[in-house]
Amino acid sequence: MKSMKLVLRFVVIGALVLALLVPLAMIRGVVHEREQYRAQAVERVAQGRAGEQRLVGPLRVVPWTERREVAERAADGSQRVVTREVNGHLLQAPVRLDVQGTLQPAERRVGLFRIPVYGWQAQAVASFAPLDYPAVDGRAYGQPYLAIGIADVRGLVGAPQLVVDGRPLALAAGTRDLAAISGGVHAALPDAGATGLPALREVHFDATIDGTRSLAIVPVADDNRIDLASPWPHPQFGGRFLPTRRDIDADGFRAHWALSSLASDAQAQLRRGEADALDALQVSLVDPVDVYTQVDRATKYGLLFVLLTFVAFGLFELIKRLPIHPLQYLLVGLALAIFFLLLLSLSEHIAFHWAYLVSATACIGVQVMYLSGVLRSWRRGLGFAAMLTALYGALYCLLVSEDNALLMGSLLLFGILAAIMWITRKVDWYALGNEVR
Repeated sequence: MKSMKLVLRFVVIGALVLALLVPLAMIRGVVHEREQYRAQAVERVAQGRAGEQRLVGPLRVVPWTERREVAERAADGSQRVVTREVNGHLLQAPVRLDVQGTLQPAERRVGLFRIPVYGWQAQAVASFAPLDYPAVDGRAYGQPYLAIGIADVRGLVGAPQLVVDGRPLALAAGTRDLAAISGGVHAALPDAGATGLPALREVHFDATIDGTRSLAIVPVADDNRIDLASPWPHPQFGGRFLPTRRDIDADGFRAHWALSSLASDAQAQLRRGEADALDALQVSLVDPVDVYTQVDRATKYGLLFVLLTFVAFGLFELIKRLPIHPLQYLLVGLALAIFFLLLLSLSEHIAFHWAYLVSATACIGVQVMYLSGVLRSWRRGLGFAAMLTALYGALYCLLVSEDNALLMGSLLLFGILAAIMWITRKVDWYALGNEVR
C-alpha cells in the first residue's frame, strides 16, 4: 500500500502538468489574437494608401462585335433562326518585356504595429510583333487600345507616362475588356480599319506606384526580363518564380528574373480571364523579426519547460527526502507560463532579444526567491535558477536557429533524458516508495 503512494505522487504531478496546459493555450490564443490585430492594421494602411500591387502588361487589345445566327426553340416547340450580337476582343502579348525600378521603402505606424510600405519607380518597355485581324464573317473590329493592369490604381503617384513609338498617349482609367482581370489604365491606339493594326514596335510606361508590403509582376511576354532593387535588406521572394540572380546585403537587395512564356501559363490564363490564378513573381518587404511567430514558437516549448521543471522537483523531493506540496508545484508552473505572456507584451515595445532577456530574468528572479524558501536553502534555489537559466538559453537558441531547431531540440531532449537516467541509475524505487510521506 505504501508503494502506491509514489505512483499517486506522480499521478498528481501529471495532473498538474495537464492543468497548466490551460494557461499555456490561453497565452497562445492571445498571440493569435495579436496577429489578427496586426492583419487589421495592414488592412487599414491598404485602405488609406494602396494595397498589395500587381502589374499586368502592357497588352494590346482589339475589341470586336460579331453577328451570329443561332437556332432557338420557340414556346410552341418550333425552331427558328435568330441573329445575335456577340462581343469579344483579341489580346496580344508583347514579344519582349523589360521591367525595372527601385522600391523605396517606408513604414506606417498603426498603434503598436509598423507596416512596411513602398513607392515603386517603375519603368516598363514592351516590344510587339505585327498583328493582322483574323478574317471572320460578320465580325467588325473596334478601336484597339493598350491596357496596363495595376491592382490598386490609388497607388499611382502623379501622372504616369505612356509613350508608343516615340508618341506620348493620353491614359484613361480602367482596363475596359480586361476589367474582370485587373484594374488599371488604358490608352487608345490609332485604328487602321479592316486591313489590320498599325505598326506597334515599342511601348514605354513610366510611373511611380505606391503599395503595401508586396509587389507582383505577371510575365506576360514571350521573353521577360525583370530587375528590381530596394534599400530594404530583408526581402522575401515568392510567387511562381524565384529570381535568376539576387544579391542581398545590409544596403538592400537587387534581383533579376529571366522568364520565357514556355515556363509560364500567364498568356493562356489572361485569354481565359483567370484573374486570381495568374502566374506571377512576387517580392515582399518583410519584418526580419516577426515577434508573433517567435513567441508562438516559444509557447510550443512551454509544456517541455513545465515538465522538465517538475521532473527536477520530483527527483529532488525523492532523493533529498524534502517534501514539496502540489500547490508549490502549481505556483512554479504558473511562473513558467507567465514568462511567455511577458515575452509577448514586451516584444511589442522593445527588440525581441531584450524582451526575452527581461522576461527570463524577471521569472528566474521570482523563482529563486520562492524556491529558496520551498527548498529551505539559497544554494538549492540558486541551483534551480541555474537549471532554468540553461533552459531559457536553450530555448532562445532554438528560436534564433530556425533551420536547426529540430536537430537542437532532439539533442537537448536526448541530453536531458541521459542526465536523468545517469542521476537515477542507482535509485531503489521500491525503497523510495516505502519511504515517501
